Amino acid sequence: MLLVQNLGVFFSGKYLFEDVSFRINKGNRVGLVGKNGAGKSTLLKILSKQDQPSEGEIVYEGEVTVGYLSQDIDFVQGRTVWQEADSAFEQLAEIQERIDFVNKELAERTDYESDEYSKLIEDISTLTDRFGLLGGYTKDAEIEQILGGLGFKNSDFHRPTEEFSGGWRMRIELAKLLLQKHDVMLLDEPTNHLDIDSIIWLEDFLKDYAGAVVLVSHDRQFLDNVTNRTIEIANRHISDFKANYTKYLELREDRRVKLEQAQKNQDQMIKHTEELISKFRAKANKASMAQSLIKKLDKIDRIEIESDDVTKMNIRFVDAVQPGKIIFELDNVGVAFGDHQVFDGVSFYVNRGEKIAFVGQNGQGKTTLSRCITGDQSFTGTIRPGHNVEIGYFAQNQAHVLNDKLTVQEEAENSATEETRKYVRDYLGAFMFGGDAVDKKVSVLSGGERNRLALCKLLLRPFNVLIMDEPTNHLDIVSKELLKKALQKYTGTLILVSHDREFLEGLVDKVFDFRNGQVKEYLSGIDDYLAEIKAGNFREVEKGNILAAPKEEKPIEVKIEQAKRVLSFEEEKEQKRLKNKLSKIESDITTLEDKVAKIEFHMAEGNQSQKELEEYNKAQQDLEAKMLEWEEVSEQII
Repeated sequence: MLLVQNLGVFFSGKYLFEDVSFRINKGNRVGLVGKNGAGKSTLLKILSKQDQPSEGEIVYEGEVTVGYLSQDIDFVQGRTVWQEADSAFEQLAEIQERIDFVNKELAERTDYESDEYSKLIEDISTLTDRFGLLGGYTKDAEIEQILGGLGFKNSDFHRPTEEFSGGWRMRIELAKLLLQKHDVMLLDEPTNHLDIDSIIWLEDFLKDYAGAVVLVSHDRQFLDNVTNRTIEIANRHISDFKANYTKYLELREDRRVKLEQAQKNQDQMIKHTEELISKFRAKANKASMAQSLIKKLDKIDRIEIESDDVTKMNIRFVDAVQPGKIIFELDNVGVAFGDHQVFDGVSFYVNRGEKIAFVGQNGQGKTTLSRCITGDQSFTGTIRPGHNVEIGYFAQNQAHVLNDKLTVQEEAENSATEETRKYVRDYLGAFMFGGDAVDKKVSVLSGGERNRLALCKLLLRPFNVLIMDEPTNHLDIVSKELLKKALQKYTGTLILVSHDREFLEGLVDKVFDFRNGQVKEYLSGIDDYLAEIKAGNFREVEKGNILAAPKEEKPIEVKIEQAKRVLSFEEEKEQKRLKNKLSKIESDITTLEDKVAKIEFHMAEGNQSQKELEEYNKAQQDLEAKMLEWEEVSEQII
């Protein structure tokens, strides 16, 4: 179908990759892998004829058609979702237009015995057959099937495309590509804007696809479920493995061990040759031999082994001021959009240092509750933040928090503290902004690049609470591992919205399950949570295919009922007293913090006296005592 021969691309005299050759055959489902900057997206654009290689060629055998999922959306204003999807059938539209013209001619003409009329009859027969062969009579059903599979409801079909977010418009672009049924389909991060149901539907679609598929993805499970071949770009060359991603990792490791031994042997040979060159250079009668050895060394193809060890990269979150023991208290929280009640009656505590996962089907309110906690979404009930809580929030779409006029490095440096400023380039590199990419203007970044930059900025600032909504979107596998390692070392409180089980495993210690308008708490990590609800895997949870929850589980509803239980008169009186006391303590804490700050400011000018130093130490002790008292009283309030 498609033959790549000796392909090479270089910029500023340096090769991105060179001497790349491979064939794509019908039925191949290829995962294209490699570190950020290796050239994966560049290769896809060359295969799609959007870019030209520096050298080599691509042979498209026969009348092979190639489709490419572009990240650039260029819709016609005023079209509905259905009309935009229908535009994938350009050839059918042209045939239908010709059919309509011929039918009009047949209806208006009366020269039934003429050659011209016979020609029209012949034309309409040919056109009708062609229309049927190309799927003209089933295209509406195909459009409905694919739009539905990608998450669109029937009520969405006739809405203008401009009413949808960028992520949903990318789904329309993907739908058009799938409807066009190209011989070779090129997909660059196709799952970035899809929920779990749509990802699973796309997996099934691609597994049964008659043509060939070449895709770049950071989703390991998606790669495993779809691909039957893996092409790795590393050290400017490719390696071809007839295996899915997980099997490729095993084969690559075996290959790495052999390469390391070969490299060791080569290094020894080179060292020995260099010693001979030095020895022979000193002797006139051996000079020609020395030159011969030098030429031999120049011709050696040096063995290079790409390092993917992320343990040496010290990426971590900045330490922040310690908050109180209770981070958030939610009491009877609910959210409704019109007549649709997303959830209601949600009550729970978040304690200092907890790492929590929000999991469940798309649309069940995970992001909505996150936005309630950050103050970006209206709700019923009460959410009370604790003392000294400083929230860092990463939303799925971070475009609005960046300054388009700055470069990537300038934008990152604006968020850096004195401690992290010297590590800005390292942090940017970890999030796939290496080399000249740091000098790019923010205005020219893609949606994925903007999200990665916003995530990098979050690491550069001190927060004691992080709320992160799908942070692994747009990250390659190495960057995901770096972020996970940083979060594992993070000492603050973490709330993660994610469908990435591999990312959550070993990271979170509590799970909140969002399902059917309810939120249930599980005091365990991901593996124990799955065992407790008797789900075979994480995707079953998000699809809703799980068994009834076991009786021994302790849902949040129990806490809600406890919070709502009828109190006796004496209990109500005691609770009221405790709440008043807590309010007074919080006021005292604010006063003491102001006092400490004023003394520190005065001492910084070098005018401190012994009396002022004693006053400062006492204020610090009083503040610590009040903080402990606040925690003790908080724990007594129901």
